[in-house]
Amino acid sequence: MLKSCYNPGYVEAGLDEVGRGCLAGPVVAAAVILPKDYTHPLLTDSKQLSAAQRIRVERDLLNDAIDWAIAEVSHEEIDRINILKASFLAMHRAVDQLKIKPDHLLVDGNRFVPYPMLPHTCIIKGDMLYYSIAAASVLAKNYRDRLMAELAREYPQYGWERNVGYPTITHRKALMEYGVSPYHRRSFKLFKG
Repeated sequence: MLKSCYNPGYVEAGLDEVGRGCLAGPVVAAAVILPKDYTHPLLTDSKQLSAAQRIRVERDLLNDAIDWAIAEVSHEEIDRINILKASFLAMHRAVDQLKIKPDHLLVDGNRFVPYPMLPHTCIIKGDMLYYSIAAASVLAKNYRDRLMAELAREYPQYGWERNVGYPTITHRKALMEYGVSPYHRRSFKLFKG
């Protein structure tokens, strides 16, 4: 059972990102502030949910959340600053967009660049432990999946509507056959060897 808060009495925003290991597209992060004592029968780490479950959960979150925001860092920015810095930047951008200022940030993972004037706690596998982080994982994943499906219309050969940019066999074979698209992260090892 997930927990509704880390610090009772604080306004907490859960943060998570998706797309770090992808070969193409942006890295996307979400920040979510949920009501006190929030629970949900399905909500957990987005990777544990089917696409249909994620859509249902997303619908509930957009209705129930006190505040939420989604931000991205482009593949060009990733190539300039590296994927770890880009992941932190995406999370910072998501916090920047919140209308309600949280007292504390709950961050999925073991590292984070501190957000100015806001304390944070890093929680390994936080998306399986706290509702707000799980909520951020669902919103970020759904947003990025839709974005990659859009890009797949422009570049159907890479199968992004299915692999969302991850280095699957289909994706790697398409890279060998068709080369690199404008959305690929050129700083990543796109070709094996």
